[in-house]
Amino acid sequence: MKQNKKKFVIFKPAKSPMQSGVYNTKKWCLISKKVGETYINSKFCWTGISNPEDQIILHFESLEEAERFAKKNNYHYEIIRPIKRKMLKKSYAENFIKSKY
Repeated sequence: MKQNKKKFVIFKPAKSPMQSGVYNTKKWCLISKKVGETYINSKFCWTGISNPEDQIILHFESLEEAERFAKKNNYHYEIIRPIKRKMLKKSYAENFIKSKY
């Protein structure tokens, strides 16, 4: 049986700094850790990659599903667990209250 030597990372994406919500942070992602060779297209000046499979991102509902998929395909993977952030509930009106400090 041939061993697949590709390395992958399983993680939950962080929220974009340009958004206030956490919509795109619910699912787990599996991406290739290897960065392929890039080239510049001389006609359009676009940057391309030699292996388009390295650009594929798979989304899963849970960590267990992502792990099961990686194990089934004999992928070596690393899990990056998200850091829990503290949500501070604050109203818009608090921006205009003069502080005592």
